[in-house]
Amino acid sequence: MKNQQTTVIGKPHFEILDGLRGVAAIAVVVFHFMEIAIPDYKNNFIAHAYLAVDFFFCLSGFVIAYAYDDKMAAIGIREFLKRRLIRLHPLVIIGSVTGLLLFIFDPFSNLYQKYADKTWLLFLCSCLMIPLPLVKERYSNLFHLNAPTWSLFWEYVANILYAIILVKLPKKALWVLTVLAAAALVYEGWRSHHLSVGWGGDNIRGGGIRVGYSFLAGMLVYRSRFIIRSKLGFVSLSLLLMPALLFPWNEKFTWLADPLVCIFYFPFLIMLGAGALTRKSTQPICRFSGKISYPLYMVHYPFIWVFLSYVEKYKPSLYTMSWITAIGTLLLLSFAWLEMKYVDEPVRRWLSKR
Repeated sequence: MKNQQTTVIGKPHFEILDGLRGVAAIAVVVFHFMEIAIPDYKNNFIAHAYLAVDFFFCLSGFVIAYAYDDKMAAIGIREFLKRRLIRLHPLVIIGSVTGLLLFIFDPFSNLYQKYADKTWLLFLCSCLMIPLPLVKERYSNLFHLNAPTWSLFWEYVANILYAIILVKLPKKALWVLTVLAAAALVYEGWRSHHLSVGWGGDNIRGGGIRVGYSFLAGMLVYRSRFIIRSKLGFVSLSLLLMPALLFPWNEKFTWLADPLVCIFYFPFLIMLGAGALTRKSTQPICRFSGKISYPLYMVHYPFIWVFLSYVEKYKPSLYTMSWITAIGTLLLLSFAWLEMKYVDEPVRRWLSKR
């Protein structure tokens, strides 16, 4: 076993946290298939996997604070935001282009024809991350062409607030904000009966509440040095992540269970992941998992719309949909890798040089 990999600037790189990000991204893909195959969450084995987004937000708060708290004054707000744009936005564009092509050429649906004169607006808003809940037939997603962009919208908001305000806050003020944000998260769970909010025109404010708590909690974990040293590895922590995404759906208790997972369990996993050891046997998996997580998250959903169109048209059996889910997830992993290797990484390298 060995400690976390050291980066060129001398800081350790938390490879197990990267690995967990990939596990969560795969869970999101499976969840998006399964909520179409089994719309009734009571019968869906992965009904709470939407909470993976809250895990992403918490991890982002930890990583951003870790990477920039001690150098924001030196690099400045403009440089910080430029770095975040280079890191995040190429895949926003790639996901939008993928969504546009599959919306136009969906072999199982003619929905495009209804919105043909507005498709340019859907694409422009998707690329610029301007919420546009236009397509009512598809649940009024804020970004129809690539639905997961909603979480990137709130990630950008969190990054801007970090650069302008949060980076300067003393720890006591951060504690106060985090406690208030936790109360807001519980209220949102009670109001909406769950935390699968933030993605649509009728629940957009829930996204701000979700990122508000989790991003702050991640920052607080770093600034308070709440790191738990242990001999746990990637496999053990992946197994610990799973209950948060797989616990049974219960209409009476989900409103509270969702916030409790976000408030206590996800920050705890970040503490464990930051203090865990990377084993040589799982190090390549962690690295690959971390690298593929964001591309997978940002390019998979347009194919989910095609799957929905297929299900609406042909009403396949659960057995057939299960096979499509399994094979589709593997194919999407391959597609995400190709996008990362031959589009995203070259574009980011080109932008970074300029």
